[in-house]
Amino acid sequence: MLCLSLLVLVVDNTILNLAIPSLMTDLGASPADIQWILDAYILVFAGLLLTAGSLSDRYGRRRFLIIGLVLFGGASTLALVVTEPWQLIAVRALMGVGGSILMPSTLSILITVFDEGERRKAIAAWSAVAMVGVIAGPTLGGFLLERYWWGSIFLLNVPIAIVAVAAAVILMPESRGPARRLDPFGVVLSTTGMSALVFAVVSVPSEGVISTPVLAATALAVVGLGAFVLWERRSDHPMLPLELFRDRNFSGASFSIVLLSFGTGALLLMLTQYLQFVLGYDPMKAGLALLPYAVAAALFNAVGAGLGQKVRNRTLMAAGLGVMGLGFGVLAFITAESGYGMLITGLMVMGIGGGLAGPAAYATLMGAVPPAHAGVGSALNDTVQQVGMALSVAVLGSVLAGVYTSSMPQDAPAVARDSIAGARLLGDPALMDTAVESFVGAMSFGSWVGVVFCLAAVALALAVIRPAPQAPAGSPDAGLVRAEG
Repeated sequence: MLCLSLLVLVVDNTILNLAIPSLMTDLGASPADIQWILDAYILVFAGLLLTAGSLSDRYGRRRFLIIGLVLFGGASTLALVVTEPWQLIAVRALMGVGGSILMPSTLSILITVFDEGERRKAIAAWSAVAMVGVIAGPTLGGFLLERYWWGSIFLLNVPIAIVAVAAAVILMPESRGPARRLDPFGVVLSTTGMSALVFAVVSVPSEGVISTPVLAATALAVVGLGAFVLWERRSDHPMLPLELFRDRNFSGASFSIVLLSFGTGALLLMLTQYLQFVLGYDPMKAGLALLPYAVAAALFNAVGAGLGQKVRNRTLMAAGLGVMGLGFGVLAFITAESGYGMLITGLMVMGIGGGLAGPAAYATLMGAVPPAHAGVGSALNDTVQQVGMALSVAVLGSVLAGVYTSSMPQDAPAVARDSIAGARLLGDPALMDTAVESFVGAMSFGSWVGVVFCLAAVALALAVIRPAPQAPAGSPDAGLVRAEG
């Protein structure tokens, strides 16, 4: 049931990435519109995660899971009738509300329902479902985009949400943390500060670093989050237990994932455009082309979970992140003539690395969280990932767009200098060849950035996460998920 709830989120985000070219051509969305269609979800999702996680601990994690599924499925239904980019942006924001309520409950219920002996396997299964979503999303999304209009991709969320709600009501026990007072002031400060931070980040590409909206949002984020930290330190009933960050394993796993998300976010958004605009694949073929990557990641996710019984989490994280960096290195050498083989080789190497690192990272992070704070601990994990992704889309997306534009001829039409999709619409073969070369060059640059951030994540994991003695094989403690390195 928890895996099904996670699946609805993963499938939605994967399909949306595949639909970017269709949104540009069919809905008339500009590159700025596309960024806000993606970022509206991230903005609301990241802003509300901590609040939703804390409230789920207090009022019931199953209850919040069901509420989140209903909101997410309802918003997906609304997406079927939108006709303008701004309407889809609004729908995506509403989906972000549902996702922020839903997501923390999945992992927090997992660590409270399963005992320590089974938790690593459960976390591995939870991670593997994300890979199943990566497989199902492009495949089903490509099928729908090839035969129907782009809005049909959101219809897929509705039956999954309905089945997940029914399963939660019938099969899942309710769980909550110890009763404690609500922290309304902390809720306001957290939501305001996080929303302002993400808004500032996602506004940089369109508004500029020193623009009034960005500076105002940054100032509000600093004031809001600063006041939140001071308030939580003095509160008798804090919404967020700040002592979690004093645990080196929690902090190390969290920020390793942030660096990884920052390195991969913008680049992965470009892969569907590479497959469709550079290699000329239709949406269905583009979705199927990503299957080997997802299969490799899912298989090695199980391998990583098994190795976790014998190898330290810190070692697995560092090794997996290093392998991911190698995959980025392969992608960095792609040219317009490289074709599919080199692309999928790099992606499969990345999938292997992510599969090895994933279970170890989640086990380390959640092993440091007391069960009473499972919801807010899960929300913290999700928050740092989403902030990393928002930074990636905003900062790297802007840089990659700048690399593409600067590589295009100065006398090229503005629409072609803005994006490769715009160049394709003009129907000029010579101009399209130039756009392809510029796009591939920008993607190669992004791959090198991914290498740097993977190596930084390796260094952070090795430097910060504490090694812990492994329990002897066969002992009662063997296989327990702890805050270990």
